Amino acid sequence: MQSLETLIQEASALATHEAEVSRVLQICNACRYCEGFCAVFPAMTHRLEFGQADIHFLANLCHNCGACLYSCQYAPPHEFAVNVPQAMARVRLDTYTRYAWPNALGALYQRNGLTLALATAICIAILLSLARLLNGPIWSAPPGGHFYAVFPHGTLAGMFGIAFVYATIALTVGVSRFWRNGAPGPASAAALKEAAHDAMSMRYLGGGHGEGCNNADDAFTLWRRRFHHLTFYGFMLCFAATCVATIYHYALHAEAPYSVTSLPVLLGTVGGVGLAAGCIGLGVLHMRRNPAQGDSAQRPMDLGFIALLLLTSLTGLALLGWRSSQGMPLLLAFHLGVVMALFLTMPYSKFAHGVYRGAALLKWSIERRQPNPLRLSDD
Repeated sequence: MQSLETLIQEASALATHEAEVSRVLQICNACRYCEGFCAVFPAMTHRLEFGQADIHFLANLCHNCGACLYSCQYAPPHEFAVNVPQAMARVRLDTYTRYAWPNALGALYQRNGLTLALATAICIAILLSLARLLNGPIWSAPPGGHFYAVFPHGTLAGMFGIAFVYATIALTVGVSRFWRNGAPGPASAAALKEAAHDAMSMRYLGGGHGEGCNNADDAFTLWRRRFHHLTFYGFMLCFAATCVATIYHYALHAEAPYSVTSLPVLLGTVGGVGLAAGCIGLGVLHMRRNPAQGDSAQRPMDLGFIALLLLTSLTGLALLGWRSSQGMPLLLAFHLGVVMALFLTMPYSKFAHGVYRGAALLKWSIERRQPNPLRLSDD
């Protein structure tokens, strides 16, 4: 166990939001009424004190279902004012900022709102439209609706490849820093399997009793989990469509556009519809959600990310429907602008929550297979 002097030094070093989580979890650790609700509470019982690494780990393990808030006898207006979802939400933003790479860009998490997201997309779309005007009319579709007659394939592949690689590196470095701060040890095959299952099924969006999340009131609903599934798997299908199209282009020497019955188009269509439905649903639920369940300061960042995902799906579907129309070059420029904005802001947007939450789930899957040090000390 750590010395009292060390614990005092750690407590004094905690930021305001981290100190609030530590205070709340000390109360929860004494009560333990919510221990069976989600992974946060059994993970909490492995600790008596909560250092910075513990706080960031538990905050990212929280799925903000709201079950504990509505079940807590110490929630506001009680003088203890225990609000686990809100305290955890505020620390999650601190996590993204703290571990961001490059460090100086961590501040973007607090500024990457709806206005910035849309402005970035529009500015890139305007630049692409101007680039098109240098080579041809913006309101005239090439024969057959060929995208690469508007913008050369090599140019697009280079631009978006660099943006995607940068976003991947930035997120990987950030989550690696998060992992090293309080790493639980090597992962077994069983831990990896469990963490993957919990992440892919979004198990903890089932709420404390498996009936769903509490959204606007104390009623349970599974819609938040369903819309997350539509958004995530819709996005993955769209990504799969891009990967398959890449194989078509380089391995099969078949250039876009592809027929509506081709695999890239089918994957993109199903994925785009699912992504659009999920984003609309999440946006509606987000606007209706009880403010006490989250951090209102993060609402612009949440809505900005949802808006970019929604615009990506809608413009992609529109491009499929009107790819032979006169407005195709302009529509293509706007779609590419939205996708580029999504890639550029991805490392500093709400997208990060899925990456950090997945790492936290794996940490817990490893830790729960290890002996509880508190029970060992009691023995």
